Amino acid sequence: METLHLLFTLTAAASAYLLWFYLLSRKLTGPKVWPLFGSLPALFMNRSRIHDWMAGNLRGTGGAATYQTSTIAIPFFALKQGFYTVTCHPKNIEHILRARFDNYPKGPTWQTAFHDLLGEGIFNSDGDTWLIQRKTAALEFTTRTLRQAMARWVNRTIKNRLWKILDKAAKEKVHVDLQDLLLRLTFDNICGLTFGKDPETLSPDLPENPFSLAFDTATEATLQRLLYPGFLWRLEKFFAFGSEKRLRKSLQIVENYMNDAITARKLSPSDDLLSRFMKKTDINGNHFATSVLQRIALNFVLAGRDTSSVALSWFFWLVMNNPEVEEKIIKEISSVLRETRGNDHQKWLEEPLVFEEADRLIFLKAALSETLRLYPSVPEDFKYVVSDDILPDGTYVPAGSTVTYSIYSVGRMKSIWGEDCMEFKPDRWLSPKGDRFEPPKDGYKFVAFNAGPRTCLGKDLAYLQMKSVASAVLLRYRLSLVPGHRVEQKMSLTLFMKNGLRVYMHPRILA
Repeated sequence: METLHLLFTLTAAASAYLLWFYLLSRKLTGPKVWPLFGSLPALFMNRSRIHDWMAGNLRGTGGAATYQTSTIAIPFFALKQGFYTVTCHPKNIEHILRARFDNYPKGPTWQTAFHDLLGEGIFNSDGDTWLIQRKTAALEFTTRTLRQAMARWVNRTIKNRLWKILDKAAKEKVHVDLQDLLLRLTFDNICGLTFGKDPETLSPDLPENPFSLAFDTATEATLQRLLYPGFLWRLEKFFAFGSEKRLRKSLQIVENYMNDAITARKLSPSDDLLSRFMKKTDINGNHFATSVLQRIALNFVLAGRDTSSVALSWFFWLVMNNPEVEEKIIKEISSVLRETRGNDHQKWLEEPLVFEEADRLIFLKAALSETLRLYPSVPEDFKYVVSDDILPDGTYVPAGSTVTYSIYSVGRMKSIWGEDCMEFKPDRWLSPKGDRFEPPKDGYKFVAFNAGPRTCLGKDLAYLQMKSVASAVLLRYRLSLVPGHRVEQKMSLTLFMKNGLRVYMHPRILA
């Protein structure tokens, strides 16, 4: 009798849950919702094209041109809240990133997953912990000395390494994986800028660096924590197997490397970011502990390495497919160098552009911005909802749920960027006369560098590095894709090319 009563109770509870889930899901905008499994079947079927799938859902929601929010239903066994909101509506994004900034922090799920790698560093913290690091970093990123240090690292890496590798490939008529070279270049640059230690991963023999390999492994293992229910990765961590075992080993290598860098900087301070943070104090007036300095430095390495290299990879691919844009870029670079270095083309190729010359490349900046509009380095970002809220478009978001703002989708909305939103048109970033760079008046139409209080501090340095590298490559070479090579997106937090960018280098003849 008790067994029948228990079976009846369980059946009634399950039926009530399914009925509630079905009735509520009918009110949702977004992908089809299945009983018990919610939107998981659609998520699984589109896992290899998740960003385009999200953009398609957002384009098809509500029937109104200004309505760009959908809700994905997740069954109770996968996510506590049951639903999470995805939006690309600029007003919603402004609401999340600025107007109600305190109600949308990183949140416990993200922070717990990334804690072992990033600790309470600036990209994994909220509140006062985040604020003190933000203020300290903001002071440093506005100094001329940091800009000069970045210029030295970038130009030295281009001249002594990148050009030699590309020249050799052009001479021998062999292809290179340009994405891999760019990842190595930006990694060396950001490591040098952050803690004054050059890992030299961009060298002619393309060596494997233990710190670089461990950092990559740790990042990928950490990402997996976001893809599965928390109890699974915690179980792996407790018993030390699978990706958690790899994470533990990688973090030990990373920490040893960072300890050596910190020890070296204590003995011989320099103008790098680590040395600057070692002089600062926390909210209690104490100098940062070694463990904290480790995480602060790693946060900057994570932010400064992948984003610029990935953006440049997509930029070169788009330029290869748009020769008229390439022609305008070469014409602009030539015009600037003709004024700064004269008419001798050989002098143009002797040294990379200094940052003052790169500053003048308006059309190139527009082309890079157009690249980031279509292929943002971080395609999706996630926020935790502290208190119940209603977004400007009327969407209700409950406390404890997750809100995703799809940066990738924003650039693909006709209602935001016009009927030609899928076309690569750098001129949309220029003034009518084409003599000034003019970003959209609504700053939340373009959030590739985030927005609001968390706007990327290294935005200007990133543009200068990308312009320096882009001009250094395009002025010397014309690129062509290896026949049969497929350019595809890798499904990760950063929009890598899944198969790299394999190209041939052809020496450019300047007119």
